[in-house]
Amino acid sequence: MANEQVSGAVADAKIWVTLKGLPLTIRLEWPFHQSTSGADFFVLHGDIRLEGSEGLHAPVAVNLSQTVREVLPSMEPKDAEAPVINALRKEVDRRQIEFVKSGKLLPVPFSSRHYDFKRGQWVFGKATDEVMTEFIERKVYWETNLGGSASKSPLLAKDARNGAPGSGDVIRVWIGDPTEAQYLQTTPEHLLEIAAGLAAQGLLRIDGEWTEATPALMSQTERFESARLQSVQELEKKHAFERG
Repeated sequence: MANEQVSGAVADAKIWVTLKGLPLTIRLEWPFHQSTSGADFFVLHGDIRLEGSEGLHAPVAVNLSQTVREVLPSMEPKDAEAPVINALRKEVDRRQIEFVKSGKLLPVPFSSRHYDFKRGQWVFGKATDEVMTEFIERKVYWETNLGGSASKSPLLAKDARNGAPGSGDVIRVWIGDPTEAQYLQTTPEHLLEIAAGLAAQGLLRIDGEWTEATPALMSQTERFESARLQSVQELEKKHAFERG
C-alpha cells in the first residue's frame, strides 16, 4: 500500500491540461493488478479531478489489454505512467468521461487504439502548431494560476531529470516534458520551439526547458476560463443527452 500512496501523491500533484482547455489532476493507485472478473486484462484504479470546479471528479478503472501489455517494457510507473495519463486525457477530449460530485467507477480502455504497431509508438492524435501554441498557453496559465505544481511538487517518475527548478516563489512550468510531447504527438524540442514563439510575443520567459508566465499571459483569464467553461458545458450536454 505504501507504493500506491506515494505514486498517487506524485501524480495528484501535477496539472494536466487537455486540448479542450480543461485543467486536471490525475491520481493513479499503482500498481496494475489482474482483473478479478475473470477477464484477460489488468486494471489500474484512479481518479481524475476537474480543477477550478466545485469538487467534480471521475473515478476510473484503466483496463490494460493484453495486446498493449506486450508492447510495454513493464507495468511500472516509469514505463506506463505517461501513456496512461495521455489515454485518460484523450478520453476526456472525446467527452467519454463524465465528471460528477460523486460517482461509480468508470472503466476506461487502455488498448491498441492508442498504439501504432507499424511505427512502434503511442498515438493520441497529431496536433498542429496552432493547437500546440494554444495548448502551451493554457498549460502555463493553469499551472501558474493553480499554484505551479510543477515547481513545488515532485515530478512524475518518468519525468525526473536534471534542471528541475528548486523551491522559491517563482512559478516555473516544464515545457520539455516528454509526456506532453507524447500527448501532442511531437517532440520536446518542438514544444520548446513553439514556446520560443510565445516568448517573442512577450507571453512567456524561457530558461532552458522551463518557462514562466508574464503578466501579459496571466491577464487573459477570461479567455482561458471561457474555454474551460465551454468544455465543461459540452461534456455536461453530451452526458445529459445520453442519460435521456
